[in-house]
Amino acid sequence: MKIGCFACVEPFAPMARQFSAIREMGFDFADITDNHDGAALGEEFGFAPTVSLDAHPEKIRAMARHAGLQLSTFCGHANLLDPTSPDTYGTAQIIKAIRLARLLGIEEVITCDGEPHSAFGIALKPAERLLILREKLQAPIAWAEELGVKLLLETHGPVTDNLALMGDLLEALGHEKAVGVCLDTGNCWLGGGDPLAFVKTFGARIGHVHWKDMPAAMEKQRGKVFGCGMALIPLGDGVIGIESVASAFKKAQIEVASTLEVAGGEAIKESARRLRAWSK
Repeated sequence: MKIGCFACVEPFAPMARQFSAIREMGFDFADITDNHDGAALGEEFGFAPTVSLDAHPEKIRAMARHAGLQLSTFCGHANLLDPTSPDTYGTAQIIKAIRLARLLGIEEVITCDGEPHSAFGIALKPAERLLILREKLQAPIAWAEELGVKLLLETHGPVTDNLALMGDLLEALGHEKAVGVCLDTGNCWLGGGDPLAFVKTFGARIGHVHWKDMPAAMEKQRGKVFGCGMALIPLGDGVIGIESVASAFKKAQIEVASTLEVAGGEAIKESARRLRAWSK
């Protein structure tokens, strides 16, 4: 299993340092995690782990090359259920992420529905949510097909964390060669889903996995919270049953790239050790 790392492992450090820290922990792969339109003060002055969607690709490529890393995925996590707004990451940014990923030689861009925060988004019925997601993803899918990039829908929201609704969304979107699934084990479980059921249902349509485990203390929040940036415990220390999920991929003979979304150097390294053992 190709195991990469979430490119946000040191607080208040720029992306170049994130890449170097990942390599120092023994990893060969990293994703492009936080990103934004235009310029950002935090990136410019070196205290934010983010890259611009408008950056020249060689600027990013050089950082990865200097660290000795291969870039595996590009995160275009969006908030698609709230109304479109210039300050909301949405369709336009996903398209930019797809274009930049293609220039960087990255084959997968990951996006999601996200948790709605507005009264409008919260009040949407399931059918309305599906329609909004179909509309907002039409242009990104067309760009993904044009550029040979796969758009993966992550379990990170009230639609994508629900097994039946994820299936409905994939069917409604079509374009099976250009659209797949990114299984985030922690998000899926936290949103009320079952990661193991997602593996059994979607199988080879899962193009990437974000691995994280959740502690028993989070049980009360299941189905109420959609999305969690990073786990604070190593894989296997929580209640999700990560070993069973890894074994399910192995049993189904699905070779899937993955990213560890775990906080803390020792927890990251222990998670990688366990994941490799479970995947043998």
